[in-house]
Amino acid sequence: MSTPAKDTTARTGTPPEDPALRDRIIADVTALRDSFDAGTTRDVAARLAQLEALRRGLRREEPRLARALAEDLGKSRTESALTEIGVVIQEVAHVSTHLRRWLRPERLSLGAMLAPASGELRREPLGTTLIIAPWNYPVNLTLGPLVAAIAGGNTAVVKPSEVAPATSAALTHLLRTHLDPGWVRVVEGAVEETTILLEQRFDLIFYTGNGAVGRIVARAAAEHLTPTVLELGGKSPVFVDEGTDLSVAARRIVWGKFTNAGQTCIAPDYVMATPRTLEQLRPHLRTAVRALYSGRPGRSLDYGRMVNHRHFDRVLALVDDAKTIIGGTAEADREARYLPPTIMAGVDWDDPVMQEEIFGPVLPLLAVSGPEEAIARIRGGDAPLTAYVFSPRREVEERFATETSSGSLALGFTLAHVGTPGMPFGGVGESGMGAYHGRAGLEVFTHAKPVVRKPLRPDTLRLVYPPYTGIKRRVLRRLFR
Repeated sequence: MSTPAKDTTARTGTPPEDPALRDRIIADVTALRDSFDAGTTRDVAARLAQLEALRRGLRREEPRLARALAEDLGKSRTESALTEIGVVIQEVAHVSTHLRRWLRPERLSLGAMLAPASGELRREPLGTTLIIAPWNYPVNLTLGPLVAAIAGGNTAVVKPSEVAPATSAALTHLLRTHLDPGWVRVVEGAVEETTILLEQRFDLIFYTGNGAVGRIVARAAAEHLTPTVLELGGKSPVFVDEGTDLSVAARRIVWGKFTNAGQTCIAPDYVMATPRTLEQLRPHLRTAVRALYSGRPGRSLDYGRMVNHRHFDRVLALVDDAKTIIGGTAEADREARYLPPTIMAGVDWDDPVMQEEIFGPVLPLLAVSGPEEAIARIRGGDAPLTAYVFSPRREVEERFATETSSGSLALGFTLAHVGTPGMPFGGVGESGMGAYHGRAGLEVFTHAKPVVRKPLRPDTLRLVYPPYTGIKRRVLRRLFR
């Protein structure tokens, strides 16, 4: 007689859950919660010691991590240092330098009504947290949130992305070898492991990825009233104004777009400009591609690869060779997961490439009448994770700053602001909620608890005690007018 689990498999094709896997995950979460409840993570010196252990571990494991990033994403050693490992080391240094000052209680006024009294705002750890990481920057976007979790005095379960398997294994080795298991546990795996994790109660869930999975995470978190940070994405627009230095703008757009083969949540998704400016911009974009990646990007050590064949096929299907001015399907190599830097001109708003976040090395150019139409196009869609403006006119920059909504706005450059430890990073609306990096990361992984104090003598609160008669009523009415 078959078991219910086997019957389910026969009907749905879903393999039965491994009971031992569930037990291991629950044991990890329980161990971290017990560690937090024991006060392991509250001491600031202990937090700084774990951050230093992470920094040392990153230095020691850098060759292993770099090899894994090359295997998964075709990243060069330099790009891995620039956009992955080095960014996290900078984040650790910045947070470690300022942590004690950030944690000092902030004095608050309770107002004349409660005098004499004092108040302060203290940042306390949330508890046991869950970090679900993406595959596109698998070191940076796994360990960046972890730095904030540790700084905030939390324990953390880290779930690396199975889509970048070599890096997932390298991260697991790093964290299990160099960090205290009373602070951090790693769960590798895919849908089954993530599903079991989301059934557990956490005190914060930090998810980086796409909106579809973000909704699943948010629904699961709601079962336990768990707060979430969702770092999602969207179609991040670029507007290039008339009079812009097109040579410099083109280099910055090309670098921001084709770094990591376009698999960046804040990569320029499409470029808007007037027809005349687009015509002038096109040769500068071609020149920039050749300057950064040579005439044969497939042989460039600095140009990455698509993470797998599924993503390769998805992005390749968005390319319309009839509109391609550089790159295109003829140069693509599915076996090598190589998609060339591809730029498409004459793109319409209803073309397939404009119906979803591209997340690959394809850059559409779209004509608009000017800043007004560009702003209207941005406002007419979902709020992007970031927006980019290249303009010599301060008034145009200010219009985009005040009239459009995006997670961030970069004026005159692309991509680089995401690696700045002092700058909060996060989305708005469809592009996410919550922000991190530096102090913002500490704030999102802690609770700002007001602590108020009032002496028992003199008992000035007698004024608000009933009964409210005579002079007391008249005084209170006057105070609250």
